[in-house]
Amino acid sequence: TRQPVSPSSEAGLVLNSDTFVNLAQALDDSKGDIDSKLFLYLTPDYQWIPSSVYRYDDFFESVRIMASEGVAGKRLYIGEDVEDGHIFGLVNMAAFLAQSMKETIQYDACDENSWDLIGGKYPLSNACGQLGQSYQDYHCSDEEKHMECPVDPNMSITAVTHAKWYGAPGPLFCGPKTEYSFTGIWDHLYECNRPWANPPETCSVYEGQKAGKYDNSAPYANNAGRTDVEGCCWWGRGVIQTSGVCNFGKLNYYLGARAAADGRDSRYPTIDFCKDPEVICSSAEYKELKWIAGMFYWMESVQTYNVDGWDYLTELRSFVEGGMTGTSFIDAVSGIVNRGCHNPPCGTGELDGRMERSDNFNKVLDAFFGGVIPQVTAPITVTETSDTSDSLTESNPSSAVSTPIPTRQPVSP
Repeated sequence: TRQPVSPSSEAGLVLNSDTFVNLAQALDDSKGDIDSKLFLYLTPDYQWIPSSVYRYDDFFESVRIMASEGVAGKRLYIGEDVEDGHIFGLVNMAAFLAQSMKETIQYDACDENSWDLIGGKYPLSNACGQLGQSYQDYHCSDEEKHMECPVDPNMSITAVTHAKWYGAPGPLFCGPKTEYSFTGIWDHLYECNRPWANPPETCSVYEGQKAGKYDNSAPYANNAGRTDVEGCCWWGRGVIQTSGVCNFGKLNYYLGARAAADGRDSRYPTIDFCKDPEVICSSAEYKELKWIAGMFYWMESVQTYNVDGWDYLTELRSFVEGGMTGTSFIDAVSGIVNRGCHNPPCGTGELDGRMERSDNFNKVLDAFFGGVIPQVTAPITVTETSDTSDSLTESNPSSAVSTPIPTRQPVSP
């Protein structure tokens, strides 16, 4: 249920501003295209169909919340207080959606998929981290240590979404060693649909399963050497895959039960993101959470990015005023999201999916502007989107997420 907003409040002033009204109208005018042409996923039959997880109404609700209320003084950038200033905000939305379409929407997934093959097999301990990562060890900086979630070894969670290709691994799960002394693999080659067998077998791990099964007959390590899943409940969730005890802790500290317990304003006072990180994907009451988590990351790590002379908002302004041509802007943004820097290859490797992300960006711009790119040439001063007196990242805003978020890619058997 949408909470009432006083017109004279700070949030009310934002919602009633020409910039937001024009941006909201432009988004609403594009609603049909957003749901039918942008928020699509690839089925196991290689058909692109509308996502069942990501829909316009939830997206717009998160835009409304993060633009008007924000988090700790930071707000979603919606443009400038000049004629057609909302266009800058729409380009910010387009860059955000281009990454979201690549990271999760194309897989119709809210939870991280298990995709890291080790010796041709999918370790069940991928829940702990993929590509050698350990999500429960994604700690906050010393200045923000008080925000992070504690690791509860007794926490037991099963993801609500998963990959859907033929033989795709079942949902990630975590649990104590008393429940899972060790874990094995997902056998993606196993033919589970065998009604003639004695006893008969069916593919019953998840709806629509075509092949595969959990095989816990022997321990099998992930890329970091883990064979258990104790404390491994911090996999990526949401449209840009929020992961790790620090990031979930910040959500709780600023938006959830921790804020309420401390006597601070809380958007979701009854939700403890530390005790139930899966709520981002599972909540039927707050479907916008999967978007809120992604925009939280965007506001903290992309909008504030300013490294080696490359400043996100300045570059966005230049891109718009220059006629929205070329790929250098979106390629740099993709680098920040996928590799943690605007000019990959950096320490974490080459940019993954450069062309897909760029193509997505152009698709969103076409949906927003009907294929006719508007000309915006009026000189402006880029508006600050944060209050430095109350910052999300109290140390270095450009390094809010310490480890880049890997793209979840399907692997054909």
